[in-house]
Amino acid sequence: MNTLKDITRPVFPFTAIVGQEEMKLALILNVIDPKIGGVMIMGDRGTGKSTTIRAIADLLPQIEVVEDDLFNSHTSDYEVMSDYVKKKVEDGDQISTEFINVPMIDLPLGATEDRVCGTIDIEKALNEGIKTFEPGLLAKANRGILYVDEVNLLDDHLVDILLDSAASGWNTVEREGISVRHPARFVLVGSGNPEEGELRPQLLDRFGMHAEIRTVKEPSLRVKIVEQRSKFDSNPYACIKEFQLKQEELKSKILSAQQRLAQVNIDYELRVKISEVCGALDVDGLRGDIVTNRAARAFAAYQQEDNVTIHHIRQVIILCLRHRLRKDPLETIDSGVKVEQVVSQVFQ
Repeated sequence: MNTLKDITRPVFPFTAIVGQEEMKLALILNVIDPKIGGVMIMGDRGTGKSTTIRAIADLLPQIEVVEDDLFNSHTSDYEVMSDYVKKKVEDGDQISTEFINVPMIDLPLGATEDRVCGTIDIEKALNEGIKTFEPGLLAKANRGILYVDEVNLLDDHLVDILLDSAASGWNTVEREGISVRHPARFVLVGSGNPEEGELRPQLLDRFGMHAEIRTVKEPSLRVKIVEQRSKFDSNPYACIKEFQLKQEELKSKILSAQQRLAQVNIDYELRVKISEVCGALDVDGLRGDIVTNRAARAFAAYQQEDNVTIHHIRQVIILCLRHRLRKDPLETIDSGVKVEQVVSQVFQ
């Protein structure tokens, strides 16, 4: 008999989502290569941002983790392994593993720093000499996806912590001279509505990609989206079954892209062109160059190709650069269009 714990809430199939190609591509590429640095999704209310993000997590193949480990530790990769598991591996101890769904962690808007980073029980440490760590959301999100809705309303200090952990892959908690460090490698996905305020430029720049989504204007497409949603709401399991084959195809495509990624090559001439575009757009720092290179390689792997071409770069470069341009209040042209113009000149 199924207990309440076993009954999972049905998730809208990723392949059933109509339109919003930019957001879907950005999420897929970050899943193929988490080092791209996450996605910031800005767009109107009610455009399916949350639905799409939950759907991508549901689509991913299960991961193997060390059993009863608080940090979803990997069994052989030191980068995503807690110190306790590392010690067991080095001592040659037997490690039992289990397969779990890719963690999808929602960060609530009112979350405190302790809730995000975790806490150290000082009393226990001082009285009993035991270092007791109560893991936070960053620990739970290791090797998964951390989703922050309305990221532009989140306290800047917390956004800083999230971005630091996402970039370094580690979270360190220090209290009264006691320090605990654990792996926290996750895909950071933030979403927001531009009407509710922008993110500070230096925080925006830390997101690998920036997808913009607009409400669909075409009546026939709108009808299709509404029908799809109604169909799912009235009978979710039938809808999931209908898209099962497409889901499996996409799942295996992502898996083979993850495996192929290491051997994808990007020519020196193309790397120079990418940097030329960044220079012409006056992009501060080198993050834009690095992310565009990574995203182009991930896209080539997704297309099952071993060499990056101009086509791959053109598909991803706007997503990687549009949020890194300096804001000019008198500028009337959209930043995406500006990137497109420079790309056209450089890649003639």
